[in-house]
Amino acid sequence: MLLLENIPLAPLTTIKIGGPARYFVEAKSIGDAQEAVTFARSRDLPLFVLGGGSNLVIADAGWPGLVLKIAISGIDRQSAHNEDGKVVFEVGAGEPWDKFVSRAVMTRCAGVECLSGIPGSVGGTPVQNVGAYGQEVSETIASVQVLDLKDGQVRELCNEACGFAYRASIFNTSERGRFIILRVTYALTPEGEPYIGYAELKRHFEGRETLPDLAETREAVRHIRARKGMLIVPGDADCQSAGSFFKNPILSEEQHEDLRRRAAARGFNVPSYPALETRKKVSAAWLVERSGFARGFGSERVGISSKHALAIVNRGGATAADVLTLKEQIQNRVREIWGVHLEPEPVLVGF
Repeated sequence: MLLLENIPLAPLTTIKIGGPARYFVEAKSIGDAQEAVTFARSRDLPLFVLGGGSNLVIADAGWPGLVLKIAISGIDRQSAHNEDGKVVFEVGAGEPWDKFVSRAVMTRCAGVECLSGIPGSVGGTPVQNVGAYGQEVSETIASVQVLDLKDGQVRELCNEACGFAYRASIFNTSERGRFIILRVTYALTPEGEPYIGYAELKRHFEGRETLPDLAETREAVRHIRARKGMLIVPGDADCQSAGSFFKNPILSEEQHEDLRRRAAARGFNVPSYPALETRKKVSAAWLVERSGFARGFGSERVGISSKHALAIVNRGGATAADVLTLKEQIQNRVREIWGVHLEPEPVLVGF
């Protein structure tokens, strides 16, 4: 284990914001991770586990304890199919997520093609049950290998044990801080057809007489993400963000009816779609834009992407305080006008 001190964290995030880590370890093996945890406990240091840095905002003061970056690599495809006829991939938590998606698509395995172009590492995907364009990782995760900080043991959690829900799992709810994700096992469909259920994807392929294949679907998703500034492209100012900053609210029938009445009074129809049996999911982007925060809104240092209303971008020299001020401004205005609370999607570290 190589222990470093006072390491800047901003370069390790996609939004390029945040102060230094008092101590920093990059774990390339389970042993490294275990040794780092032992060190942190021996010094009574707070521990933060860093993945690909794509879905977090780090405080300007940084992190006062140990930052553990999981860099366990490897994409291993099992030779035999599982009992359901699926192809099984065991992937190191430190692997770039899109590298794995590319590998899956190249080998004609379906199940993650709509998740193309999402930045970050594999280990971060189970935490928030990453999803996009009609797919979620919970649909393909077979198990998650973790280091249990309660007793220091390495465990294998099955899909059900992860408690997946919309943008949630036990890793960011009931058992937050207990587990360090080491590897993730995915079960994909060999020679499967791509999922073209999302409206934007349907429009992209409109007029085609034949179904697109997995590779064409992957490229379409990457194209759509790039158009929204949600694909990391060097030199594109709209890409210096933490991704979508707010979750799409899931409302009860009563909450949705209240929103519908407020919208009707302003001459709007609320776009929504069923999320759960008795609840409705509403577009956070729609709420943000109709609360006075148009694409491109903001100051010289921080603002909203010119391509996507949900992305708060660092235009150069922005601080974490700048980002939180804009976040709260948006939340307060949306609550005032629409009676809806917008929940942040990125992890806020050190605040």
